[in-house]
Amino acid sequence: MASANQKFVITPRSGPAKVPASDRVQGFGEIYADFAPPAGTAQSSRCAQCGVPFCQTGCPLENNIPDWLKLASEGRYEEAWRQSEATSTLPEICGRICPQDRLCEGACTLEQSGWETVTIGSVERWLGDMAFENGWVAPIRPRAERGQSVGIVGAGPAGMAAADRLRSAGYAVTIYDRHDRAGGLLTYGIPGFKLEKHVVSRRLDRLAEGGVDFRLGVDVGGDLPFAEVRAAHDAVLVATGVYQARRLTAPGCGSEGVVAALDYLIASNRKGFGDAVPAYDGGTLNADGKRVVVIGGGDTAMDCVRTAVRQGATSVTCLYRRDRDNMPGSAREVANAEEEGVVFEWLAAPRAVLGEAGRATGVRAQRMALAAQSADGRWSVEPVAGGEFDLPADLVIEALGFEPEDMPGRFAETDLALTEWRTIRTAGRTKATTLEGVFAAGDIVRGASLVVWAVRDGQDAASEIDAWLSSRARAAA
Repeated sequence: MASANQKFVITPRSGPAKVPASDRVQGFGEIYADFAPPAGTAQSSRCAQCGVPFCQTGCPLENNIPDWLKLASEGRYEEAWRQSEATSTLPEICGRICPQDRLCEGACTLEQSGWETVTIGSVERWLGDMAFENGWVAPIRPRAERGQSVGIVGAGPAGMAAADRLRSAGYAVTIYDRHDRAGGLLTYGIPGFKLEKHVVSRRLDRLAEGGVDFRLGVDVGGDLPFAEVRAAHDAVLVATGVYQARRLTAPGCGSEGVVAALDYLIASNRKGFGDAVPAYDGGTLNADGKRVVVIGGGDTAMDCVRTAVRQGATSVTCLYRRDRDNMPGSAREVANAEEEGVVFEWLAAPRAVLGEAGRATGVRAQRMALAAQSADGRWSVEPVAGGEFDLPADLVIEALGFEPEDMPGRFAETDLALTEWRTIRTAGRTKATTLEGVFAAGDIVRGASLVVWAVRDGQDAASEIDAWLSSRARAAA
């Protein structure tokens, strides 16, 4: 019988259907469809089943990618799904929003040898959606209750991943979050055209139905002292993420019309939920009819430019100080943005916001040139003499990245040690902080990063917490 695998020599790479740009900019629905089974099977069969799976090492979760591609190519879809969920608590979400071109697909042996990569992310998403549709996603039903509890501060991907593993192991889990909906950036930061909210909701519903207690609208360190959370649980995981926006320091940056990226995205997502958002309705956080300039080159910047297009901006420009090859955002997202009419000004940095305090009218920018490459591969830039130019703008969105809040001050825990970057310090490669029984995971430890890394950190933290609590239980017996 002929093998169902290694068909890359006869089956060309083909992604799932994508909504045409002229149609997709009319709303916030996801732009990619799932594979139909014949297409998903065929694309899975392209995997070379190579002896050294670089795709797996390129994945932060170290997913067993060749294994589930092989099973999918043979039509064994539920088994493929089981392999996928074995290493990831949010596979259908990562399949949608991971920058696969920089991770698994970029590391694929076929990509490196000129045969074009396997569509790993699209297959992962397809299997995940199929699992929910067919009832393969089992409810959380612990074999036994441990009699110990864990408090998780933060309902984003790291907190969700940890809660899944800990509740499955039999711990009572309570998640605290300052927002009125759980999900963190999955809910309020990432636009629907990349991740429709029902995809997040069904994961959150599974946690709630499995016994995870969500306490939303609770600001730990604000209206609820962190000491009370520690006292209520046998262990605590801090998975707050980093939300403090880096802001422009150029002249005029305080003008009305200059806004932070996350404020802008949260307002848009809240409108999608049907919430009342005065800053959106009043025009402050709404791009409708405006000339928009987004400053930054990461995935958050791409979310902003593509949101602005959908809100009816008259023009959208992305200003980034390096070139396309050195842009930190996903190449796929850049291509999607260009298809939707976004203009990119590469090698250009902001010098000033034009206008008056009452209203921004433009951005003065400076042409830049790549100067020298550092050990980590990043290029420094330097200004080009005489390279100033102006861009008209009614709305300037700062997408310059995020920094952590003052966690020791917020939690009133002076013994909570930080790194030089003000993230929470953990011991070696562990998730243990300098406070006994308190662990930390996700962006609050590693700095602003990818959702897939938050998932990995949350799962690893759950394993460490389980080991720590188990050892305490044995010692007390």
